[in-house]
Amino acid sequence: MHKRIGLVVNPTSGKGRGARIGAEVAARLIAQGHEVVDCSDETAAAARDRALAAVASGLDVLAVTGGDGIVNLGVNLTAGTDTALGIVAAGTGNDIARGLGLPVHDPAAAAEVIGAGSTRRIDAARVGDDLADPRWFAGVLGAGFDSLVNERANRWDWPRGRMRYNLAIARELPVFKPIPYVIEVDGVRQETEAMLVAVGNGPSYGGGMMVCPDARFDDGELDVLVLHKISIPAFLRVFPTVFSGAHVRHPAVEILRGRRVRLEAQGIMGYADGERFAPLPLTAEAVPGALRVMVPRA
Repeated sequence: MHKRIGLVVNPTSGKGRGARIGAEVAARLIAQGHEVVDCSDETAAAARDRALAAVASGLDVLAVTGGDGIVNLGVNLTAGTDTALGIVAAGTGNDIARGLGLPVHDPAAAAEVIGAGSTRRIDAARVGDDLADPRWFAGVLGAGFDSLVNERANRWDWPRGRMRYNLAIARELPVFKPIPYVIEVDGVRQETEAMLVAVGNGPSYGGGMMVCPDARFDDGELDVLVLHKISIPAFLRVFPTVFSGAHVRHPAVEILRGRRVRLEAQGIMGYADGERFAPLPLTAEAVPGALRVMVPRA
């Protein structure tokens, strides 16, 4: 079956890897006989507008090439529509692709999935009370120490890459204080001081940090990790264990689960799927089956 496929490429992803992989995927899809509509543009806003128009005109698949940030763009364009989302993982973290068992940095395999794969229904988290214009995420929303580090790092032009994030951690740690939160899950409210709170539709973020290790993309619920107030030395001991998911055994870690989550805190910006997303307070709700995603054929 030949498809009409929109393609959005983040040319800067993976130090230019995204552009190379995107070009190869497009060529392979065309060779398979599919119609490929180029929705890329010089800015993210322009690419979004082009892709939005293409989805409205009728696409079988909207394929996005890059990291989790451009996947988030694709999620926001296809959630609640009949257009399937294709993910060409070409970024650094690729947490959503890895969580869904998709090929990473492999244009031939990605083109095969998009052109001839199956569709899988997964949940997405809808944020905002205005249902006419919601925002969506598919992976993890972080709102605490992690988001403060991102805010600090994003103010700098140098250094590049992971070193900028590491330097931001070093600068944030000496001034960081536990954050007063109000957390409400399915109507059950608690007030607490915590180091961070993360809301997971999927299990990982930040390039393999299994912050919500038991989160599932299709269980109809969101997992909420709360790392309650601990000392900075204790925090530094807990932090490395997040890559294995062992942090959940720490007594200061609480995992909540529900369909509707509300977070309140002063001065905290939520980051979702690696992108600057929305300030707190915010409400996120799991919408079962909101996304159709292209996956390998069984």
